[in-house]
Amino acid sequence: MDTRWDRGMWKRGCLGAGFVLGLAMTHPAAAWAQSGDSCARLAGLRLTSTTIESATVIEGGSFTPPNAVNTLRRLPSFCRVVGLTRPAVRFEIWMPLTKWSGRFEVVGNGGMAGAISYSPMATALRRGNAAASTDTGHVNPPGNSFDASWSLDNPKLVEDFGYRSVHITTVNGKQIVRVFYGKAADHAYYAGCSKGGQQGLMEAQRFPGDFDGIVAGDPAYNWTGHYAGAHLYYAMATLKDPESYIQPAKIKLLADAVNRACDSKDGFADGVLENPLTCRFDPEVLACKEGENPGACFTPKQIKAVKEIWEGAHDDRGRLIVPGLVPGGESGQGGWSSWVTGSAPYQATHWKAASSFFRYMVMGDPNYNPMTFDYDRDKAELEKLSPMLDAVNSDLRPLQRRGAKLILYHGWSDPDISPLSTINYYKQLEHVIGPQTRDFARLFLVPGMQHCSGGPGPDSFDAVSAIERWVEEGTAPTQIVASHINHGVVDRTRPLCPYPQTAAYKGKGAITDAGSFVCRAPGSR
Repeated sequence: MDTRWDRGMWKRGCLGAGFVLGLAMTHPAAAWAQSGDSCARLAGLRLTSTTIESATVIEGGSFTPPNAVNTLRRLPSFCRVVGLTRPAVRFEIWMPLTKWSGRFEVVGNGGMAGAISYSPMATALRRGNAAASTDTGHVNPPGNSFDASWSLDNPKLVEDFGYRSVHITTVNGKQIVRVFYGKAADHAYYAGCSKGGQQGLMEAQRFPGDFDGIVAGDPAYNWTGHYAGAHLYYAMATLKDPESYIQPAKIKLLADAVNRACDSKDGFADGVLENPLTCRFDPEVLACKEGENPGACFTPKQIKAVKEIWEGAHDDRGRLIVPGLVPGGESGQGGWSSWVTGSAPYQATHWKAASSFFRYMVMGDPNYNPMTFDYDRDKAELEKLSPMLDAVNSDLRPLQRRGAKLILYHGWSDPDISPLSTINYYKQLEHVIGPQTRDFARLFLVPGMQHCSGGPGPDSFDAVSAIERWVEEGTAPTQIVASHINHGVVDRTRPLCPYPQTAAYKGKGAITDAGSFVCRAPGSR
């Protein structure tokens, strides 16, 4: 990395030759508290293929990001650095002026990215961490996080989006942090969910030296497989035949029927399936009877669509492309009515994501009709993108050897990416690494959590603190306590257990209290 200072900064006398060295030689506590002048000087920092566009102090309290509706509050004073790495990777680095933890944390994106992840940056900053985020090299229209039109005839932008942008943001961020504080960060961490989960696994596989700890949630790691076998397949299951479309009002019927059949399998009924794999539910029980109100039951074609979504997509030889969704947690704002059905036909998130991806990135034709895509006939077009987008390599021995740690998590009720996909990746990891896998990588499944958050189960938990303790203190997480928050009040907690363990009720105590549960391996008592 080429780190230089603009000649104008030297001429203005803003920086002496001993500036960085002098800070590095001072007491750490002094080096970690910086002034506004130290921030402004970063505007002259020169990094390879990178322009620092601004370096300004944001006073503590609140900050409204560019083009944002919501204001971020309860922020410490920080130095905000905005940069651009060619061709178009924009990034921001936020560094607390005082009480820096000594940590550097990069946060991931969602959807097709195209925006700085300001809210997760604010969370990292409140923890005392220096924080970084990137838009991955393009800007998406407000409210359209799955737009892929930017990728048309732009393979370099696809490459940046797929794997390069987070790496170069990390490299640049570490340099900026080192110059600002006069010392390198003690530890570097990454945290992200969905696209952010894919970014985390891409880092673990391609750039194992970037981070000491990685938290990857609900990862879309098999990107091309997911877009073909989930986004597009689920849309086809409900839209290709108009009579297969499931009206959003019917989703609660499905969710309630699943709960009646399977909720109490863990010993009590709380609206959450602890392990959906134990659920044996046949949607045929919802079939319309003669003379029944069609709004209160499912037609044969709607039942077929539900079964296809749960069974998953297969190629012409019967091989699974990606696993299907699992029963449980279908209702609610972030459930099937958002992802699978939408408010009307062709309004669901699965269709919107698939439509843009296949038209612009896969087929390179804005007029292409994704409903005509045939996996076996057209998969060669997907395979062209796989090297840039798919993070499917399960050989993480380089990450393991350098002592880094990985926490995976996935919501059991995710209506976007099947939790079975992440379980499969973890099993592949165990196959490659063996019994030592748990020494550096653990998977936590989250009962009742939908895509990254929401759903009937406890969905609020601190995996970042868990990875920090694992890296810095050597304390591997044996459980992570999750909370369910209702109107700002915690109404229940539950331990999340390292796979394959699950939370088992001790037989006494409130079922709303995590202390009433213990993590147990399958078959143990």
